[in-house]
Amino acid sequence: MSQSVSPSPVQPLQIDDITVIDNTKLKKAVTAAALGNAMEWFDFGVYGFVATALGKVFFPEASPAVQTIAALGTFSVPFLVRPLGGVFFGIMGDRFGRQKVLSLTIVIMAISTFCIGLIPSYEAIGLWAPLLLLLCKLAQGFSVGGEYTGAAIFVAEYAPDRQRGFLGSWLDFGSIAGFVLGAGLVVLLHTTLAEQRFLDWGWRLPFFVAGPLGLLGLYLRHAAEETPAFTQQLEKLEKEDRDALKERPTVSFKEIFLKYRKALSICIGVVLVTNITYYMLLTYMPTYLSSSLGYSEEHGVLIIVVVMIGMLFVQPIVGFLSDKVGRKPFLLIGSVGLLILSIPAFHFIGSDNVGLIFLGLLLIAVLLNCMTGVMASTLPALFPTRIRYSALASAFNVAIIVAGLTPTVAAWLVEGTNDVMMPAYYLIVAAVIGLVTSFFLPETANRPLRGDTPNAANKREAKVLLQQAYDHIEETVQEVDAEIAELEERLASLRERRQRLADRHPHLE
Repeated sequence: MSQSVSPSPVQPLQIDDITVIDNTKLKKAVTAAALGNAMEWFDFGVYGFVATALGKVFFPEASPAVQTIAALGTFSVPFLVRPLGGVFFGIMGDRFGRQKVLSLTIVIMAISTFCIGLIPSYEAIGLWAPLLLLLCKLAQGFSVGGEYTGAAIFVAEYAPDRQRGFLGSWLDFGSIAGFVLGAGLVVLLHTTLAEQRFLDWGWRLPFFVAGPLGLLGLYLRHAAEETPAFTQQLEKLEKEDRDALKERPTVSFKEIFLKYRKALSICIGVVLVTNITYYMLLTYMPTYLSSSLGYSEEHGVLIIVVVMIGMLFVQPIVGFLSDKVGRKPFLLIGSVGLLILSIPAFHFIGSDNVGLIFLGLLLIAVLLNCMTGVMASTLPALFPTRIRYSALASAFNVAIIVAGLTPTVAAWLVEGTNDVMMPAYYLIVAAVIGLVTSFFLPETANRPLRGDTPNAANKREAKVLLQQAYDHIEETVQEVDAEIAELEERLASLRERRQRLADRHPHLE
C-alpha cells in the first residue's frame, strides 16, 4: 500500500490537489519554528561566549588553556547523543506529527538550559559540578536532535513552493537572533559587573532567560496547527485503509538507507560545511579572539555581535533570492568563497587593526549566510513526507557530531601547533566538502517537496501552478514524441541498411 500523498501517476493533477496555504497559519508556523530555534542557539551562543568563565567555575584546578578546552569539550560532548534524539524524535514526528514533537523538544531544551544556571560551582560540590553540567548538556543535545530538523520541516511543509526559500531563511534568522541576544547579555554583564561578580553569579543570568523564552515558544507551538503535508498523508491513509491510520505510518530505516543513500549523503555534506562554519564563527571565535589572540573578552564578543547583526539583514535576502535563482548557486558561492577567502580572512582577524578584524569576520559571515539562507528550504525537499523527519533528523545529526566538535578541535589544534591559522585550514576542508556536495545537489527551488502536491500562496497562484504542470506535461509529451520520431527514423535507416546488405549477400539470409 502506498503512503505517498501525491496523486496517482495515472490521474492528472487537479486544482483541488494544490494546497492553498492560509496566511495566518503560515505566519504562526514560521514564528513558532523560528522562536524555538532562537532559544536553541541562544543557549549555544551564551555557552560559547562564557566558555572562559565556565572553565574557571567548573574546572578551576586546570591551566587556563585546559580550562577553555574542557569547557568547550563539555559543549561538544552532547553532540554525540544528538543522533539518538534525532532517531527518537524523527520516528515520533513521522508517526504522530511535527507539531507535537516540536512542543516537546522546546520544553526539554528550556528546562535543561535553565538548570545550567542553577548548578553550584566546583568549589561548592566538587566533581558533581562538571557532572551536572554535562548532564544538562546531554539533555539539550537529545532535545536538539529533533529541534532544528523538525522546525525546518514544519516551515517547509507549510510554505508555498515559490516562497519556501524566503520563509525557510527565517529559521536561521532565529538562530542568529538567539546568538545576538545571548552575546548582548554577556557583553552587558561583562561591562556592568566586576570580573569576580561575573564568575560568582553573573554568568548564570543568561541561562535563566531560557525559562520565559521556553514558555513563550511552547505557547506558540501549541497554538500552531499540524502541517498540511502530514495532514494530507493521514487523510490518504484513512481513505485507503482505516486500520492503517490507527496503527500510524511506520518508518523503515533499512528503506531509508537503501533507497535514499544519495539524498542522505547530500544532506550530510550540506550540514557539514554549513555548521562547521557556523560553530567556527559564532561559537569558537569569541574564545579564539580572547585566548589565542589576547583580546579582552568584551572586545571579542562585541565585534562578533556587530557581525551577527549584519547577518540578520543578509539572511532573508539570501532566502528571497534563492526563490528566484535557486539554492545550488548559493551553496556553491559559499563553498568556493570559503576555499579562497579563509586564509585571507584569518590574516585580517589576526591583525591588530579593529577594522581588518571586523572585515575578516564579515567575510566568513557573508559566506555563512549563503549557506544558512538556503539550508532550511533545501534539506526537507530531499525526502518524501512519510519518512522526511526520520531521514532528515538521522542524517543531520550524524553530520552534527563532526560539526559540533569544531570549537574543541580548533582550540586543540591551535594549542597543540601554536599556529593561529589552523581554523582557516579547518574551514578549507569544510569548503571542499561543500563544493563536492553542491555539484550533486538537485535544484528544488519553486518545486513541490518530494512526494508532495504543490503548495500555493493563493488561488490565483494555484491556477498558475496547475497551468505550469500541464505545460510541463505537454512539453514532456512533445519531447517524448520527438525522441520516438528520431528512433523511428534510426530504425528505418537500420532496416534499409539491413536490406542493402541482404541484397549484396543473399546467402546470409
